[in-house]
Amino acid sequence: MGQATLSIDLDALVENWRALDALSAPTVETAAVVKADAYGLGIAAVGPKLAEAGARTYFVALAEEGAALRASLGEGPSVHVFSGHMSGDALLLRDHNLTPLLNSAEQIARHFQALPGHPYGVQTDTGMNRLGFEPGEMPDVLSPVLTISHLACSDTPKHPQNEAQRAAFTPEGRASLAATGGILLGPKYHFDLTRPGIGLYGGLPFEGALPVVSLEIPLIQSRLVAQQESVGYGASWIAPDQRRIATLSAGYADGLIRAMGNRAHLYHGDTPCPIVGRVSMDLITVDITHLREIPESLSILNKHQTIDTLAAAAGTIGYEILTSLGTRYNRVYKGG
Repeated sequence: MGQATLSIDLDALVENWRALDALSAPTVETAAVVKADAYGLGIAAVGPKLAEAGARTYFVALAEEGAALRASLGEGPSVHVFSGHMSGDALLLRDHNLTPLLNSAEQIARHFQALPGHPYGVQTDTGMNRLGFEPGEMPDVLSPVLTISHLACSDTPKHPQNEAQRAAFTPEGRASLAATGGILLGPKYHFDLTRPGIGLYGGLPFEGALPVVSLEIPLIQSRLVAQQESVGYGASWIAPDQRRIATLSAGYADGLIRAMGNRAHLYHGDTPCPIVGRVSMDLITVDITHLREIPESLSILNKHQTIDTLAAAAGTIGYEILTSLGTRYNRVYKGG
């Protein structure tokens, strides 16, 4: 089989949710952020598994995502939409019982006109300058079911903006400020509801997270490369002596970022094998000279190389690695 296998450990994901729930203050509800198809891992599998564990509130980026989540969850759990009430969203919000988080006066007008009486929340800007009402901008007549804001620097615990944003967040009624990083900052950031995202899926800043994904890539061919011969596009890697190079069936079309070439590793069990040359669209070349046998496959995401360590090799963050994993993988769910 030419496909690489992406294994998704739903039991590990649930344990991460439970661990973050335990870190939240006792009276605080722990929700789940499942936007971008549950960070690329499949909302239809992730949503119900978290519901089994006890999650009753979910967050998505778009109304369309909310509709997909509702189809897998059924009625009961609440689903909030970060982008609010966009033009054309009314039927999706109504028919799938979604709660938009209104971000502007324009969205308030749209929502009240199209869906009078339909529940809504609001988003306020406390310093990130991305989404939400500015201080003093939100009308006093609103009665949202939830008010949220978002921390810009929660992955840097000592950054002064964390405390500045917390102090600026003065909602009336049910409120949420903390995503994964905010949970780790402590109870004064938790308010009524926390909404972990990346920490559920094994990513930083939650250092205690269990890894959720592993990725095994099949080997297509191996060859001996003579001293001073080059490998791959641009001749960016030159063999220092005779090397055995394996070519594997995945590349940047599968979310394995081109910039990780010559920096990241693949693994044969516990043994690292360096990527050599550029990652190309469908192929990766790896030095396996030191292996005693030619393997059938190598692993690029595993206990030794997480989404964050792989991201560091590519000069990016774990979020980008996780959400970029493509559709060509054979996906295997564990614990589903």
